[in-house]
Amino acid sequence: MSYTIPRRLLSSKGLTNNPMSTVIEPPVTQAAKNLEEVETVTIRFAGDSGDGMQLTGTQFTNTSAVVGNDISTLPDFPAEIRAPAGSLPGVSGFQLNFSSQDIKTPGDQPNVLVAMNPAALKVNLPDLEEGGTLIINIDGFTPENLKYANYATNPLDDNSLAGYRVHKLPISTLNMNALKGNVELSRKEIDRSKNFFALGVLYWLYDRPMENTLNWIRTKFAKSPELAKANEIALKTGYNFADTTEVFTTHYTVKKAKIAPGKYRKLTGNEATAIGFIAASQLAGRPLFYGSYPITPASDILHELSRHKTFGVKTFQAEDEIAAVCAAIGASFAGQIGLTGTSGPGVALKQEAIGLAVMTELPLVIVNVQRGGPSTGLPTKTEQADLFQAVWGRNGECPAIVVAPATPGDCFHMAIEAVRLAFKYMSPVFYLSDGYLANGAEPWAIPSIDSLPKIDVTFATDPATFMPYARDPETLARPFALPGTPGLEHRIGGIEKQHITGNVNYDPENHHLMVKLRQEKVDRAVADIPLVEVMGERTGKVLVLGWGSTYGSITSAVEKMQQEGKNVSSAHLRHLNPFPRNLGEVLAGFETVIVPEMNLGQLCTMIRAKYLVDAVPFSKVKGRPFQIREIVRKVEEYL
Repeated sequence: MSYTIPRRLLSSKGLTNNPMSTVIEPPVTQAAKNLEEVETVTIRFAGDSGDGMQLTGTQFTNTSAVVGNDISTLPDFPAEIRAPAGSLPGVSGFQLNFSSQDIKTPGDQPNVLVAMNPAALKVNLPDLEEGGTLIINIDGFTPENLKYANYATNPLDDNSLAGYRVHKLPISTLNMNALKGNVELSRKEIDRSKNFFALGVLYWLYDRPMENTLNWIRTKFAKSPELAKANEIALKTGYNFADTTEVFTTHYTVKKAKIAPGKYRKLTGNEATAIGFIAASQLAGRPLFYGSYPITPASDILHELSRHKTFGVKTFQAEDEIAAVCAAIGASFAGQIGLTGTSGPGVALKQEAIGLAVMTELPLVIVNVQRGGPSTGLPTKTEQADLFQAVWGRNGECPAIVVAPATPGDCFHMAIEAVRLAFKYMSPVFYLSDGYLANGAEPWAIPSIDSLPKIDVTFATDPATFMPYARDPETLARPFALPGTPGLEHRIGGIEKQHITGNVNYDPENHHLMVKLRQEKVDRAVADIPLVEVMGERTGKVLVLGWGSTYGSITSAVEKMQQEGKNVSSAHLRHLNPFPRNLGEVLAGFETVIVPEMNLGQLCTMIRAKYLVDAVPFSKVKGRPFQIREIVRKVEEYL
């Protein structure tokens, strides 16, 4: 099938009055269009890593947020950065769930798949719902691209897509015809704007306004007017093509979500993490120092923090992971918020230095944005398999506090919590995010300053009473003495300290005492940790226990089953060392405890060891988050 872009489609919208050099026949007529209201839609954009799928998905997300929908996203970056164009490892995807209702996940299965080439279709088609909508750029289905994607025959011709609603569009050709002669750009530069043509089609299909994206284009490409013009024409042409041709007879609208009143912004987990640590710096009245070595998927935290020097933030891009953490320890010693960020492989390199922070009892915060492992593993895919590493991953008895956010927005609050606990207990604190949280986005209600917790930082000043390892009777935290304070000089270093004096000491009884004191100090943090809450009945047949980014899938699955009258509850842990003090009581109230994790059962192992509960591990280690239906199926085995 071929399509025309009528001349009026361009000129009537003020894009151009130049005649088109190519018109594809046959002509189409303006068809009557139906508008239907739907509650929730999940779209996945997929193409080559150079096709702009992340940009396309982000713009659709931003527009949906402005419209007032609830949103949840899942960017899926290519497995290989320099994979050959059109190859399976080079596929880039972006999934977006937008709704008029409260949603907590980016959706189990996309309702709509936009595939820009054969590789994108092959990688993503298994996830599309039965009978779902396929929008395919047929120009990408060349013999060469079909070969790269390991297709023996062209799926557009062999009836393999019969179970879907398929719209075959020559997106590249339509976009080229719209721009040829209207912008002074090469064919390659023109072709790069085809993602905006596809975005325009989807904007019409789901009743989205173009203004937000048009404003972004004008700002983004202000210094490149031809690129701005090309992207603007592409967006409007795609929108008007969908509106004026017979390809689409129905478009859909999703009303505003009913959410609590307040001021909202869309943000990713990495953005929330950075903003949370800046807020903690302001709440504590202490400068923030971030030492980091660039690593996927934590690098955006460094990028975001480096933009906020006006808040006293200092960012240091180190030559390696060890230098980054050691610089952060130095900042902690100097009374600043010492912060270092990385992923699992980087934490492995930092662990000896983290042991130094445990020994010197300094308030260091370690951000671990977890990714697939071991070793280099899956840099662009998500996992939560570093829990053991955070709790037990250092030599000797080397305890640290461990916290984990549950949603992209929760990254803000847990960043503040990590700093609060680090200062109060003079202890390193691990902050366990992951790739799903880091790159996913959701609407975030901007909190009032008064609602944020206080972070009290008190420094020792009296030489007459100062002892480096004297301890607070409640928290067991040692005094915080700024270097340079007269009379408060003391030793630091990784050799065992003498109780009270801090002198180097090799006495076996002292070592035993100091090991127990450092562990007891972390254990006492339980007094500052909120009780774990149960969603549903506090006793019953099944409890689904989660941590980190499993929150959305677990909560959605349990809500669904509760609405069906099934005897199931859920609980979610944001504090993993120590556990909330009522966790044992909660676990004892249920016949079966199921623990979904993106690892082989690390939290489940800890629960079994501490509470002697025969918890059931539910593992998924595929680089992808849990789907709601997966958890439903698992729970139903025990109902």
